[in-house]
Amino acid sequence: MQHLKTFSKDEIIIVNNVVSMAEELVSNHYKMSANEWLRPKYDIKTLVDLAPGEIVDGPFAQIVRYQGQRKDSPLGSGAFDYYKICLQDHAIHSTLKKMADITLFPFCLYIITHELIHIVRFSKFLQRFDASHSEKLSEEKRVHESTHQILHPVQVSGMVPVLDFYKRWRQPIEGMRNS
Repeated sequence: MQHLKTFSKDEIIIVNNVVSMAEELVSNHYKMSANEWLRPKYDIKTLVDLAPGEIVDGPFAQIVRYQGQRKDSPLGSGAFDYYKICLQDHAIHSTLKKMADITLFPFCLYIITHELIHIVRFSKFLQRFDASHSEKLSEEKRVHESTHQILHPVQVSGMVPVLDFYKRWRQPIEGMRNS
């Protein structure tokens, strides 16, 4: 893969602020205590920290599921799902370059909120990680609806163009295929 554009140090600071806000918004939406929020094992990484197999072309982020094992539990009962949100800096930069009215903070707030909703839904067994293609498409629509519901009332400069960018995901699935 050719050299891909990664986030700058200043952009990483913005992404870190976005992560804090997104975690708070999602935990408030799902009425999760701090204790519950810590239970789903996940991490958020940018391009510089991704393994080659975690880098994709197209999406702004992807979730990779790994199997974790507690150190003090050698048996299978200590196994747990560990999710890694893999931000695709290059794809995000590419879209920001094309869309002058979209800025990094609100765009990443949407992306990370969206991915955290997926992780909550996987953790609460509301959706299977290994669903069929059609189930995944329906799940994407549900998660985009939830993301919009969470972010629509949030007063963040530049959020309206981001919500408009994703509006096709709130249309019937048949309408999405034709757009």
